[in-house]
Amino acid sequence: MSAPYVLVVDDERDIRELVKDILEDEGYEVDLAANGEEARKLRRKRRPHLILLDVWMPDIDGISLLREWSQEGGADIPVIMISGHGTVETAVEATRLGAYDFVEKPLSLAKLLLVVGRALEAGRLQRENEGLRRKAQPLGVPVGDSQTIRDLCERARLIAKHNAWVLISGEAGSGKELFARYLHASSSRAAEPFIDVSVASMATTNAAAELFGSEEGGAIHYGCIEQANGGTLFLSEIGDMDPGVQAKLFSTLENRSFLRVGGVEPVAFDVRIIAATHRDLKQYVSEGHFREDLYYHLNVVPLNVPPLREHAEDVKALLDYYAEQFVEREHLAQRRFSEAAISRLMSYPWPGNVRELKNLVQRLMIFGSDNEIDVDEVEAALGVALSSGASPHPVEFDLPLRGARQQFEKAYFEHQLRQHHGNLGQVARKAGIERTHLYRKLRALGVDKKRDSGSK
Repeated sequence: MSAPYVLVVDDERDIRELVKDILEDEGYEVDLAANGEEARKLRRKRRPHLILLDVWMPDIDGISLLREWSQEGGADIPVIMISGHGTVETAVEATRLGAYDFVEKPLSLAKLLLVVGRALEAGRLQRENEGLRRKAQPLGVPVGDSQTIRDLCERARLIAKHNAWVLISGEAGSGKELFARYLHASSSRAAEPFIDVSVASMATTNAAAELFGSEEGGAIHYGCIEQANGGTLFLSEIGDMDPGVQAKLFSTLENRSFLRVGGVEPVAFDVRIIAATHRDLKQYVSEGHFREDLYYHLNVVPLNVPPLREHAEDVKALLDYYAEQFVEREHLAQRRFSEAAISRLMSYPWPGNVRELKNLVQRLMIFGSDNEIDVDEVEAALGVALSSGASPHPVEFDLPLRGARQQFEKAYFEHQLRQHHGNLGQVARKAGIERTHLYRKLRALGVDKKRDSGSK
């Protein structure tokens, strides 16, 4: 894992060198710029974790430079302003433009180190929160005491000791992201960002820019790889990645550097890649949907998360956990599951895995009134999910629109296949689409035509 990278911008050579020596003694990596143009070049070459920026410089003042960076979307990099002639107005303007703090010359080195440490931590949290903005708080540690979960946690901890890239496989909703986060938290990168990228919900026309960043008209937009620098980048549903982006990602992993979209200078990075998929990527490779070379680059260390039905003894712990979470976070009334209800849910096959269990608990907590959730109420809730061929995968409303639409389409076509007993011609007519388009749609959504039609 690389040390935090700090860019010091100051036209006074003695100040630059002094700050560099102090920060390097503290374990930071430091680059120096004597003016605004040098700062622009270094910032383009590599994304800093922190910038120390002098207010008064010969070519452009620090406030104007900060405004320029703020307008191009670089506010996630904390900036500490330095000035020997600071005014209240200057400090207010710097704060308005997103500066983390404002320190005056002559520098108090003790104060500077304190502010630097706090700014780096704030920047780390801000970068990581980009990936959580639309998500509920995830589990911190896998819940369950089954041998399956204990073995999986032990394997994740062993993997975490090394920096090898990991490919996590498992059914939808089984907890792949949870184990990716657990692996990150158990690693030497735990104090650095965990950036979660849903490949399926990336805009098709802008996927490369989202991942690798872009340069346009002198403005730099940092992508997810640079946001995760020093930490972990989690690529969920990697099998849905556009072929063009697959090629660029392979080149990136092969060379340990990449070009931003529109950029001309390679950007080095230090990121652990964890990818996840519910698809059979080997089959995807044989069918030509996924690059073989990229598959072997990502699949250095495989980690398979089993479906919930294979460790049903953890159902009770998961029911209790989510019930408590909904009480605490959504202020729902306390309810407990009866022994009969727990027994019924332990025997349920959970086609939607842990995600389905979580949604079921939430539904029971919201609509129930008694202190106890009995087996009849559970049967009724399961009946709502499964009667009339309804999908056991309810749409989650905290997803981006693209992801929610894909969930709905998957549930819709699963329902139609059951209703029409797997007759694709009838499904295509019902949906109002061409049969060839239906084939492509089912493959893209990961719908198993035989299983979801109820046939063997």
